[in-house]
Amino acid sequence: MKKIVLMSFMVSSVIMAGGYKIPETSTNAVALGAANIAHNHQNADAAYYNPAKMVFMFDKNQIEADLTYIHLGKVDYNGMVRGTGPYALASESENFYVPTLHYVSPKLGNNDTRIGLSIVSPCGLSKRWDTEPAKTSAQEFTLKTIEINPSVAFKFNDKLAVAIGLRVLYSDGIVKSDGHTVISNNLTNVSRDMTGDSIDFGYNIALAYNPTKELEIGATYRSKINMTVEGNANLNETLTGSSYNGPAYVDLPLPATFDFALAYTFPTQTTVEVVYERAFWSAYKSLNFSYDGTQSGILNAIFATPRDKDWKDVSTFRMGVTQELDTMTLMAGLVIDESPVPEKTIGFELPDTNAISVSLGTRYKINDKIDLGLSALYSMHESRTVSSAVNDNTINGEFSKGDIVIISAGLGYKF
Repeated sequence: MKKIVLMSFMVSSVIMAGGYKIPETSTNAVALGAANIAHNHQNADAAYYNPAKMVFMFDKNQIEADLTYIHLGKVDYNGMVRGTGPYALASESENFYVPTLHYVSPKLGNNDTRIGLSIVSPCGLSKRWDTEPAKTSAQEFTLKTIEINPSVAFKFNDKLAVAIGLRVLYSDGIVKSDGHTVISNNLTNVSRDMTGDSIDFGYNIALAYNPTKELEIGATYRSKINMTVEGNANLNETLTGSSYNGPAYVDLPLPATFDFALAYTFPTQTTVEVVYERAFWSAYKSLNFSYDGTQSGILNAIFATPRDKDWKDVSTFRMGVTQELDTMTLMAGLVIDESPVPEKTIGFELPDTNAISVSLGTRYKINDKIDLGLSALYSMHESRTVSSAVNDNTINGEFSKGDIVIISAGLGYKF
């Protein structure tokens, strides 16, 4: 993806809590707010959320295909920028369709080892502002990712299993900005158009422990991925008429995440799961772009000067409720998300805020081989006031709205 997009987006994404992470990568995950780590032994998405649970699944090939619709509502901004204004700005709303695939193998040989594979989009973002001064820094920030995550699970006994997996992450992004700024006390137009992509690697490990029939414990860890983005940048400024069109590079971390989950199933076949998630966003300390060294001093000062980010580690709390019926499963979820973006470095490219999400869903068993699922999640984002006395981007106002709607439909098949 475009370098800038990738840099700004990835570090907030994994997609983990806050930022631009997409933790809901299956129909059940949407229904439960991704609280499906400890209690997940019937659906193929266990290959992604806790691959250690695969050893407790039916001894069959299991596959699940999902299609998820994501609506990003517009973000409003009211206030001052660089001492001018007041402005009443609104970003564009965005709509995406994201397919995902999960697979779990039957037992391998005479042991309980299982193989899993997930193809998902773990993070993403699109934010477009068509009005100055927002478009001066964030006319478009778009991030698309695909993760291929093979894993293998080993069963120690009837209560304990572990798994390890490889994360292969492809990222593709676009960053555009076009507007006016002040250089040497002169008002000038500056623009950039950057594209880039990257293939990077990480790993994940998981544990599943069932001390009793009713109580299940799950834990997962996803490693930090160092993204090494390469692409092309077209930079221009009108004060001296200098321009640059050539290679651009940026390295940034996709932070590690840790999840710990407890699930308890009552005699009514009602399961309640709670998940604590920690995303280590403090790995995102600054945003640095580099080029081939031929750009002018003005362009270098505008586009190659490191930008502090100083994000913080954050926690997310999830709760999911599952009710098993004869041929139907009912699900609901609640998520409390904390934003990793400090007031000091928040900008128009990612005006992130704390959020609360609620979700509902159902799965229907057609026969012993086929089941269908449908779910929806609504994420409500808090308003956020920013002071120019603190903010590096001279923003002095309030971001509001930006709610998110996710709808997912899935088909499961066992053979």
